Parts: sequence; C-alpha cells; structure tokens
Amino acid sequence: MTYSMTAFANSEVEFEGLTLHCELRSVNHRYCDISLKIPERFRFMEASTRQSISKQLKRGKIECSFSYKKQQKTTAMLDVNMDAVQVLLNSAKEIEQLMHSSKSFSALEVLSFPGIQAEKSSNNAELQKTLQQLLQTTLDSFLAARLREGEQLQRLVTERCEKMQGFVEQAKTRMPIVLDKLKNKLKNQITELVAEPNHDRIEQEMVILAQKLDVEEEIDRLETHISEVLHILQKNEPVGRRLDFLMQEMNREANTLGSKSADKEMTAIAIELKVLIEQMREQIQNIE
Repeated sequence: MTYSMTAFANSEVEFEGLTLHCELRSVNHRYCDISLKIPERFRFMEASTRQSISKQLKRGKIECSFSYKKQQKTTAMLDVNMDAVQVLLNSAKEIEQLMHSSKSFSALEVLSFPGIQAEKSSNNAELQKTLQQLLQTTLDSFLAARLREGEQLQRLVTERCEKMQGFVEQAKTRMPIVLDKLKNKLKNQITELVAEPNHDRIEQEMVILAQKLDVEEEIDRLETHISEVLHILQKNEPVGRRLDFLMQEMNREANTLGSKSADKEMTAIAIELKVLIEQMREQIQNIE
C-alpha cells in the first residue's frame, strides 16, 4: 500500500466533564519529524504519544496536539479555591496602598485569575487510557486519509509509467531506422568527398560512430527502471525514498537518450519522457 505524507484528522471524546480533543496533521519531510502540543495537565502523555506516532508513521513533518475544554453545565457549582481568593485580595490591598489611587475589580475578574478555580482531580490512569484511545482513533482516521491520497498518487504514477513504456517502445522501434539513415547519410557524404574511397575503412568508421550514437542500453535501463517503479508501488512499506532515487536514474537515462540522439523524433521522445518523469517526481515527493 502507498501512503501519502500529507493528511489531517481530528477526534473528540468526553471524560469526567471535559471534552478532550486530538488533532493530527502532516506535510512532506525527508524524515519523521514529530512536533507535539500538549497542555501541562496532559504532559505525562508526551513520551507515549511520540512512541505511538513513530510506530505507525515513518516519514513526514507531523504535528500532534491535545486540548480540552470544560463542558457547560448550568446547574454545576464552581469549585473555587477560597484560600487563593483571600490571598489574592490581601495582596491587592497591599498593592493599592503603594498606589496613588486604587483600582477595583469584579468577582468575575477574580475568577479568571490562575489558581482561583480549582481543577477537579482526575484518575491519571483512566485519563491516560482515554487519551491513548483518543490518539489511536485519530491515528486511524489519519492513516486512512494518508492511504486514500496515497492510492491516488499511486494511480497517477502508474499511469505515467504506462505512458513512458509506450514512448520507450517507440524509441526501440525508431532506433534501427535512425542508425540506417545515419549510415547512408555518412556514406554518401564520404563518397562525394573522396574520389576513390576505402569502403572497408568507411564501414569501420561508421560502425564506431553508430556505437557512440546507439542508445539501446539507455532504453533497456529505462524499461528496467519503469518495471521497478511499478513493482515498488505494490510493496506494503514506505517507498518514497526508493522511488525518488529511481526518478533520478530515469532522468539521467532520458537526458542521455536526448543528447545522443541525432534524430528529431528520438529527441521528441526523450522530451516526452523527461516531462513524464518530472510529473512523477513531483507526485513522489508526497509519498511516504
């Protein structure tokens, strides 16, 4: 299966009056780069979260964030830390004595100060279990999104490989014609220039020149690389780096085919091959 490195997923779950939220997103990256955004209350999840993600994702710049919000309950009483309120008010009085004029604040403003509303203590073991399940649910959706996009990328690369095979076949068919035309052209030129030509020497020189212009090896290697790309796409493992390397090799062969060609049609074939290779390379940048 082919997975994309670009995806997004998020999930929510309720736990003891809280709505827990997990979000995953990723973009292209050469390695597996994991960035976590976790509230201090959930900091104990950092190591296990990183481990869970790295087990299932091998490449990409991955951002994982947890957040939570309290559920709205109109009948619920606020759990206020009255000792903290008293300390806050006493401190405010002391500060006001140092100021030229006092500045009053409302009860609602007092409630917004850190530490005034006491956090309800939770069972960390149960909380961790809930958060781990939430992470796995999000990961499952995330992997499904990566797979959907990966399958689309696989289809695009496969289509271009098939088009390349067609152009390679055209090059194989065209090559003998190119070599024959070249031999005849050179023979006529030499015959015109030399009154009594040495035909054996002419044939020898034409053979040497034809070998220099022969692109059979390049065509064979292109066929091999195309078959290898199609084979790798069927593997159930990260294949992006291997495909990227093959794109470099294929581009090298296409360049050589174009530079060695002494024929307009062969040059056009080489250009079409390079266009297809570049299109594949752009798609492969997204493959894990």
